[in-house]
Amino acid sequence: MDPTQGLIRTTLNPTARIAPGLAGRAAFELFRHPLRRSRVRGSEREVHERAVTERLAVGGKQVVGYRWGSGERPVLLLHGWRSRASRFAPYVPRLRALGLSAVAFDAPGHGDSGGRTTSVPEYRELALRLQDRYGPFEGVVAHSLGGCAAFGALADGLRAGRLAAVSGVSRVGFFPAAFCAGLGLNADVERALRARIERELFGGDAGGWERYDAARQVDAVGCPVLVVHDEGDTVVPLSEAHRLRRAYGERLDLVVTRGLGHRRIIAEPAVVDQVIGFISAGLEAAAA
Repeated sequence: MDPTQGLIRTTLNPTARIAPGLAGRAAFELFRHPLRRSRVRGSEREVHERAVTERLAVGGKQVVGYRWGSGERPVLLLHGWRSRASRFAPYVPRLRALGLSAVAFDAPGHGDSGGRTTSVPEYRELALRLQDRYGPFEGVVAHSLGGCAAFGALADGLRAGRLAAVSGVSRVGFFPAAFCAGLGLNADVERALRARIERELFGGDAGGWERYDAARQVDAVGCPVLVVHDEGDTVVPLSEAHRLRRAYGERLDLVVTRGLGHRRIIAEPAVVDQVIGFISAGLEAAAA
């Protein structure tokens, strides 16, 4: 085990028993703070540098937005935790060839944006601000945490023709459990962390867990959904995809890959083909 993780575990586990509020606050700060920022990869640089950049803000933090194209017929791209918008570089030229614009942002604490922390509600707010700027989206393509944010935003007013979620999380409640399990933190810490999340991110509303649970928002998410997930994903288990499949039934197409893991999958050519084909089918259906 990483020595830092061991220190966190041996500090927070006993603290949660005698001072749950203190343990919850400390866990919350770790929970919402990416430990490192991803850089633009060489294979992404050409597409990344062609983007028109724009400024957004959320929670007092400056956010960098990106646009490829005029903004007409937009497709929203939502990256995952410790990632950045440039990870969608393989999708941009394909979307442009369909006559679509691609719009994205680096979440706070990620990429070139300011701040040190972010949350699913901040993703939602940024997505809705981009909708105000560009209008309804032809589609949304999301990875990992971005998938959870996309479902939440669609249930809360985001309008999109289709959603493609790659390695997506089905519910925000997954994150505190996974965070605590990864660090060896006990049930006391998880309870304290969940209480802090309710207070800080949901404004004290325990209903926030349901609002950001895609399986409980089926009626509010009206568009067709494609879910692509790897059977060997060790970050977000395949069970999250199967949970969505059970909830959405025939409205959701599930594609299970092998050997791509959690991060490599987003740029895999076969997955890009699958997602672009799904978006394109929506355009054809609308034109028919």
